[in-house]
Amino acid sequence: MTAIGVLVIGPAVTYLGCSATSLGPHPMNSVSRDVSTVIDPVKLDRLAEVAVKVGLQLRPGQDVFLTAPSSALPLVRRIAEHAYKAGAGLVTPLLSDEAITLARYRFARDDSFDRAPNWLYDGVAKAFDNNTARLAIVGDDPMLLSGEDAAKVARASKANAMAYQPALSRITGFDVNWNIVAYPGASWARLVFPNDDEATAVGKLADAIFKASRVDNADPIAAWAAHNAALKTRTDWLNGHRFHALHYSGPGTDLTIGLADGHEWVGGSSTAKNGIVCNPNIPTEEVFTTPHAARVEGRVRSTKPLSHQGTLIEDIAVRFEGGRIVEATASRGAEVLNKVLDTDEGARRLGEVALVPHSSPISASNILFYNTLFDENASCHIALGQCYSKCFVGGDSLTPEQIAAQGGNKSFIHIDWMIGSGEIDIDGVHADGRRVPVFRKGEWAV
Repeated sequence: MTAIGVLVIGPAVTYLGCSATSLGPHPMNSVSRDVSTVIDPVKLDRLAEVAVKVGLQLRPGQDVFLTAPSSALPLVRRIAEHAYKAGAGLVTPLLSDEAITLARYRFARDDSFDRAPNWLYDGVAKAFDNNTARLAIVGDDPMLLSGEDAAKVARASKANAMAYQPALSRITGFDVNWNIVAYPGASWARLVFPNDDEATAVGKLADAIFKASRVDNADPIAAWAAHNAALKTRTDWLNGHRFHALHYSGPGTDLTIGLADGHEWVGGSSTAKNGIVCNPNIPTEEVFTTPHAARVEGRVRSTKPLSHQGTLIEDIAVRFEGGRIVEATASRGAEVLNKVLDTDEGARRLGEVALVPHSSPISASNILFYNTLFDENASCHIALGQCYSKCFVGGDSLTPEQIAAQGGNKSFIHIDWMIGSGEIDIDGVHADGRRVPVFRKGEWAV
């Protein structure tokens, strides 16, 4: 599952308010013309409604804290409208801008990259403590920082992750209802569809987002209810078995992932500690749980590229011993991968294991989105770093110390990468060694 916070609020923070004005022409690269007219307004409105009514299941009187790229203002405005119609107390958007982000990397003092707006994140944590719902829109160019100094990118990312920890802990602890959706920004669309003109690319990305988000039909809320029910049948089956471990086998992969003591599989909609049932990720095709941080052994390789902080990391291959990555290589982006692994002690250990069939709609689209919210739902995946307390039986009442004692990992990061394909088999392994087929050739065996 993609965690909002580290991936959304970052060095791109620019302006805060309930309305926004144009920042003028892009000062650093070619100006993108307004191509929002190619985005189906009916489906965009459905996405906004789904974000509020399915993603957040917003309660009357509840405030909303929303982050988004400035290019996504058409969706921000529709979400605000649906939120207020649903009884929102106050919708507060925080917008980012690609040009301002680049200005920092090209003109800021060197010590800027070891800083983050702690005051802002402390305020966000306070908002969550006051039951504010969290909604994020993704849509910026995933490769925006690809031409910038990798060391500066890594320093800024680490500083931001550390500063955001008080707020992020409320997300990974599932204290409040939260949700992520996507908007087809022009720079993102050009990356995904490089052979098309900008308007065509935006239109194609919009259609792909709408399809994956189940808003391409007349009753998306009913479609989500049916999808959540289907995911629940998977989690019920897995929780009924209470496997001790999962064993993965396939090309370049012979991996045993021990599961945390008292782990619980979840997927689709879940109940936050504030009692609200929400869908954190839209889209989602996964069921997931918490691995044991000290019980992962063997080798695994990635089956899709990982887009991280403007770098495409390809052909990741790692070896685990005692739960920790002791060898790591990549054909591209190896330097960035190793910087990620050195973020802190928990960065080399797993915080999530997720199961996604190879035939999932996002996989079937054959689109590489360069965005974890989508790409993780095309394939079985694992996540380096922080675990979710939600993925434990009674997790909402466990202390951080109890979670750690049961095998939950702690880290400043949570980064998903894909290890599934049509060639991967997965067995559930019971404590007595008995094996039960879970996946065969990338598909559910049950």
